[in-house]
Amino acid sequence: MLENSVTMVLIILIINIVYVSFFTIRMILTLKGQRYLAAFLSSIEVIIYVIGLGLVLDNLDQIQNLIAYAAGYAIGVIVGMKIEEKLALGYITANVITKEYDKDLPKTLREQGYGVTNWLANGLEGDRMALQILTPRKYELRLYQTIKEIDPKAFIIVYEPKTIHGGFWVKSVRRGKLFHGPKNEI
Repeated sequence: MLENSVTMVLIILIINIVYVSFFTIRMILTLKGQRYLAAFLSSIEVIIYVIGLGLVLDNLDQIQNLIAYAAGYAIGVIVGMKIEEKLALGYITANVITKEYDKDLPKTLREQGYGVTNWLANGLEGDRMALQILTPRKYELRLYQTIKEIDPKAFIIVYEPKTIHGGFWVKSVRRGKLFHGPKNEI
């Protein structure tokens, strides 16, 4: 079966796509502090890597195998990134500065399940509202859409917090009480 060069190229391509996808996911899990799951995935990743590399090294006289290995690596990076986007592990914090001060805005966002801390801010053109909003990454785009509907001129900066401790919102997320029910459908 492996004598057929087309079959060999496809096997090497698929093995490297799977390997690099595992590598990407393992790296993300490592960065998110999921050390045991990352360690487990790394053992599978190494087995896949050795098999794929072995196939290429055993057949170095076949340039198409090397090309398949490189192409599989590149495609694996893309596939790994797509998987990571779908998993959307972790949380994001959005710092939002509104164009106008709207005292009902924090309440509206909280009713939708977001963790919100707000305060009065002063900008060049007067009073603003500053908000710090915490949400799971999988709801990031929905948060942007909600903010833009409420204030199209809002200034938004987003980052991923490394550690989250305490607070009402974190307790509610751990109990599974937020982002459920008909009003919070995606």
